[in-house]
Amino acid sequence: MTSQVLGQPIGRVDGVQKVTGEAPYTADLPLEGVLWGKALHSPYAHARIVGIDATAARALPGVFAVITGADTGNGLYGSNLRDLPVLARDRVRFAGERIAAVAAVDEDTAQQALDLIEVEYEELPAVFDIEQAMAPDAPVLHPEFNTYAGVTPTPGPGPFGGLRPLDRPSNVYTSRRSDRGDLERGFAEADFVIENTYYTQRQHQGYLEPQTCAVKIDEAGRIHVWLGSKMPHGAKNGLASAIGVSPEQIVVHHAFIGGDFGGKGGTILLPICYHLAKAAGRPVRMVQDYIEELMAGNPRHATMVRLRSGVKKDGTMTAHHVQFYVNCGAYAAFKPGGIIFGPEQSAGPYRVPNTRIEAAHVYTNTIPGGYMRGPGESQAVFALESHIDELARAVGMDPAEFRMKNLVGEGDETAFGVVFERVRGRETLQAAVEASDFGGPKPAPSAPGRYAGRGIALGERPPGGGIGNAAITFRPDGTVVAGTPIFDQGSGTYTLIVQVVAEELGLPLDRIRLEVWDTDAVRFDSGVAGSWAARVNTGAVHDAVQNAKQELLRWTAQRLEWPLESLVLDGDEVRSTALNESVAWRDLLAEAGESVRGQATHMAGMGELAHVTSFCVQVADVEVDAETGEVKLLRLTTAHDVGRIVNPIGHQGQINGGIVTGIGYALMEEMRVEDGRVTNLSLGDYKLPTARDLPDLRTVLVETDHGVGPYAIKAIGEVPTTPVAPAVANAVFDACGVRIRELPITAEKVYRALRKR
Repeated sequence: MTSQVLGQPIGRVDGVQKVTGEAPYTADLPLEGVLWGKALHSPYAHARIVGIDATAARALPGVFAVITGADTGNGLYGSNLRDLPVLARDRVRFAGERIAAVAAVDEDTAQQALDLIEVEYEELPAVFDIEQAMAPDAPVLHPEFNTYAGVTPTPGPGPFGGLRPLDRPSNVYTSRRSDRGDLERGFAEADFVIENTYYTQRQHQGYLEPQTCAVKIDEAGRIHVWLGSKMPHGAKNGLASAIGVSPEQIVVHHAFIGGDFGGKGGTILLPICYHLAKAAGRPVRMVQDYIEELMAGNPRHATMVRLRSGVKKDGTMTAHHVQFYVNCGAYAAFKPGGIIFGPEQSAGPYRVPNTRIEAAHVYTNTIPGGYMRGPGESQAVFALESHIDELARAVGMDPAEFRMKNLVGEGDETAFGVVFERVRGRETLQAAVEASDFGGPKPAPSAPGRYAGRGIALGERPPGGGIGNAAITFRPDGTVVAGTPIFDQGSGTYTLIVQVVAEELGLPLDRIRLEVWDTDAVRFDSGVAGSWAARVNTGAVHDAVQNAKQELLRWTAQRLEWPLESLVLDGDEVRSTALNESVAWRDLLAEAGESVRGQATHMAGMGELAHVTSFCVQVADVEVDAETGEVKLLRLTTAHDVGRIVNPIGHQGQINGGIVTGIGYALMEEMRVEDGRVTNLSLGDYKLPTARDLPDLRTVLVETDHGVGPYAIKAIGEVPTTPVAPAVANAVFDACGVRIRELPITAEKVYRALRKR
């Protein structure tokens, strides 16, 4: 019997817990004797710490511990490049850097103690943008860069294998260059050469639950951790390196995560929380408020992207030169490998025989950047897809026709030198054109002085790879327990796990139980990130189910003395085809008082180029008010190249959520920085999209049976975000003839551009 639950719209298995308030988040956990931890932040972007006097703070009743950089050792930490001190020691490198911390009986007492700490600073020259930081006379933020862990003369394979030492101290801590063909010949063959520079802003992930953690050190010295992290093994290893202990001394316990969107893969507060717990001799919990989130989180990076392209009169691209500059902020600690991807996405899935792709990551005295949904890709695709429209208009071609002409097909190399299998880019583009009536009439403006426009953009995203683990246990009560080390950050991975188990065993969903492990259960797990959750974890569960089935059949054969080779599992029964007999496995297990378990570790897409990708094409309809510059997004058509969809509700939810993130990026979200300080430090000033900002949304799915893993899955978590901003920018140009090359596309920018024109 087959349960046929894959592909069905199943509700979240953890949904009831979350909507009823039963789901325990880190801030809710009832830890006996827990203290409140809070950090003091620097008001200066770059300064030497002359001295810190915490005498009054330590004397305040209710304060159990006060620590500074002198109390946290010399260890640095980070996801791979370890350049961040637990607390600033000799100097601060951005406004908001943590320089001291306290643990007290409650939040008010902790804040009073922070107010009593006196710090003497000597302000230093600072650099805030990429071009300042790259100037020959710029102050170097990390002159000791070559001594950091993660810097090695011989980096290992893959993107996280380490960074090379610098020849001389520089704020450009890593640079890359990739050449294909003959760039100058390509430009010589072109009839038009178009060059533009595009700028993107910092964007906060906007999760409901702020960065939160709790630490308890037991009598044996074991360190118990609770935190909202989608990568608990990464958090464990990061804490171990920061405090100088073995990872085996740390256990990370499961806690629900109140949203992530890329921002909760690291250990921002965890080392501080540990040192407070150690100093106080009691458990400590730290919960950031949104001032701290916006001042000292790990937002999406600001970038500057220069593109220069050659194109013939017939629309054939001949050359493409990318210069991709990342404003890293003061530290690279929050990025796996110390970098973000994106330079290759600035070349895109187009056929260009002659390319040069250059990328540089630059330290500045600003808030450190981290990962956010489509890290690097959102910045790159905005630049490229805006630029592609400009190329199309230069040769007088329809933007969709220009893309259709230059998109890779089967067997074609991308501008970055990758060949994809079963390419569905053109089919997805055609589906978007038809669903949006791209070449047809635009909606009539709602009032005089308003202009309608329509823009198109595309992106693609391979599924990421990682290491996943799962275990399946047949229990005497007839239930099946699916064990997982995954801390689901809201993407619905738990539901996919249960669906796979039910499908493979032919059992109803209510017979499947979920068990979430702490980090002691397996040696390592990649967690949830990079659009790999569905691919890696359905593969792990699939393998674990097969192993558990074989264990159950072996156990049954031994117990009943039936020939193993004749046994098959059919739902609730084990049948012997040789003996023509069957038995309910739950009865056998109940009689023996035993359970049977199978486990698997699944590795997918590790250290290899992805040859399967998923295309997304989006068409935006906008209306622009020529008097005020206001841009109103009326409709968004989103077409997706998909493999097998395990859960349609979750799949559409990922599309909708990604689009909302993209709308915020396109039109309103920006962490404004002046002299290194974030100035909009509240959600009243930092504008996130609400339901009133959402357009009419139309989704088109271009289905195929080709994907990765046992269920032919394609990525969906990040690709819906990336084409939104360029589609909107292209629509604004179509409406009123002004090109906005700096995100977000605000009324003020459109107004100024219209007046300048």
